[in-house]
Amino acid sequence: MTVAPGGNGPERLPERLPERLAERLAERLAERLEGDGEPPVLVAFQGERGAYGHLALERVWGARSEVVPCRSFDDVVLAVESGRAEYAVLPLRNEIIGEIAGVGALIAAAGLQVVGEIRQPVQHCLLAPAGSVLGEVAAVFSHPAALAQCRGFLARHRAMAPREAYDTAGAARDVAARGDRREAAIAAEGCAERYGLQLLARGIGDRDDNATIFAVVQSRGRRPGAPPATGGPRPLRRSPGAG
Repeated sequence: MTVAPGGNGPERLPERLPERLAERLAERLAERLEGDGEPPVLVAFQGERGAYGHLALERVWGARSEVVPCRSFDDVVLAVESGRAEYAVLPLRNEIIGEIAGVGALIAAAGLQVVGEIRQPVQHCLLAPAGSVLGEVAAVFSHPAALAQCRGFLARHRAMAPREAYDTAGAARDVAARGDRREAAIAAEGCAERYGLQLLARGIGDRDDNATIFAVVQSRGRRPGAPPATGGPRPLRRSPGAG
């Protein structure tokens, strides 16, 4: 089943978790991660490895995660509904462009349980094949949300035509595969090494303190166990009486 966001009314966004509930969920997840011989936690996200959703889930699960990359937000929801993933991360809002269109409605329509939030810092970079020159780039590929967060840079470089892609990391991967020095991608800096690209410009977003808030979701049929709202990769807190 594919769940489509929409409707003519205002988008319904998941509510922020009460602090104590978030702490209890964190304690349960910490207990699970400390268990010997536990299998990896399957976590879905939209995009390819190196996307900001991937970076966000690594801040919580790290090496304990087995990632499930998905082409679209609908596919992320389907991964959780079908049991291919235990959890998923979905972007709710960004410091520059605000709410991510359709995602809140998608979560609500699917009946998924929001069990935490992750604040992922976002520093967009311009990446291109080796030997590329900034002044010769004619097309820049990225997710529409990332392009919208770099309007100032694109306005100063009008020779670079913005081109929409389904994902930041996916755009980097595809630019690398084509190897055209007139093309570039806007993505996280780590995608340069991951996909063999050259860093042409760092920090091209419209704000230096940019960040995206990701919701951690799971099926309502599962026992809650995801992390709380977090601003960074700090250890999950566990109290002696957790259970």
